[in-house]
Amino acid sequence: MDKAMDAPAPTRLDGPVEGRLEAWLRAHVAGFEGPARAEKFAGGQSNPTYRLDAASGSYVLRRKPPGKLLKSAHAVDREYRVINALKGTDVPIADPLALCEDDDVIGSMFYVMAFREGRVFWDPALPDLSCETRGAVYDEMNRVLAALHSVDVEAVGLSDFGRPGNYFARQVSRWSRQYRDSETGALPEMDALISWVEANVPEDDGQVSLVHGDYRIDNLIFAPDAPRVIAVVDWELATLGHPHSDLAYQCMQWRLPHAGGLRGLAGLDRTALGIPDEEAYVARYCERRGISGIDHWTFCLAFSFFRIAAILQGVKKRALDGNGSNPQQGLEMGKLIPTVARTALDLIEEDPRA
Repeated sequence: MDKAMDAPAPTRLDGPVEGRLEAWLRAHVAGFEGPARAEKFAGGQSNPTYRLDAASGSYVLRRKPPGKLLKSAHAVDREYRVINALKGTDVPIADPLALCEDDDVIGSMFYVMAFREGRVFWDPALPDLSCETRGAVYDEMNRVLAALHSVDVEAVGLSDFGRPGNYFARQVSRWSRQYRDSETGALPEMDALISWVEANVPEDDGQVSLVHGDYRIDNLIFAPDAPRVIAVVDWELATLGHPHSDLAYQCMQWRLPHAGGLRGLAGLDRTALGIPDEEAYVARYCERRGISGIDHWTFCLAFSFFRIAAILQGVKKRALDGNGSNPQQGLEMGKLIPTVARTALDLIEEDPRA
């Protein structure tokens, strides 16, 4: 990935799709017919994503960003592999159509998948839905997450999709390194959080599943007219790992403030909204997976806060370097890092066992 600095200048994607890209699409995407136009989706800070509207229909193109990148980041080829493997399982995905590993086409690797017409909920409070529908949406998120963690990774060809050994130990090492590589200034809260997670990694209990790595409500596309997930998207961080990491990552939402860019649920009357509390959500997940409970829950949550803070630091660094998908938004997201780290430290301090 470090060779990205020497890649050819990226083909312009916003606007008409022409030249090498159009030729590649005709050759590799079954049934593709131009002319076509590309429009970048406003959301997302990692891999730039575009909607392609062509004579033959609509598609989604997801590319690795140009410029110098952190090692192991933005692996769109891994994204393509995992969604291809999940076809035919109980995990809804947007069908993968073609992968391009030739940087010469648009300046970086990319893949094309089917476009799914549906709803994306950016606010987890779901203000436009009824109380009953909110509960159904959260139950559907829970169902899909349990289905993901129940996938037989050997049967779908993903038994080598992650490294063996203690998942949490590997991830703490990886994201500590990623944070330090993208650090832009001293932050005592992050130093304290990193020290704690490094010192409190639980022993490996042998649980391994396919994990999404960024499982949250705005990475799910719901049907236009029903509380039903029709596609889980943004698989960049997917790997083989501990299933409780995904569950804790989603449950961060209950603890983050609703205002200020973090889009959490803290401070809201969740009972009045029809949204289950964290305890009920976790219990329903455990019921679906046939397990009695979650061990080391405080660590799982603190680890999730630590990892998202490290991810936000990478977003901030790319914005400062001019490589961000949305630089201004990236700088604003970088301001959230102290709040995220402080929330984790407060959580640790509240647990007498921590």
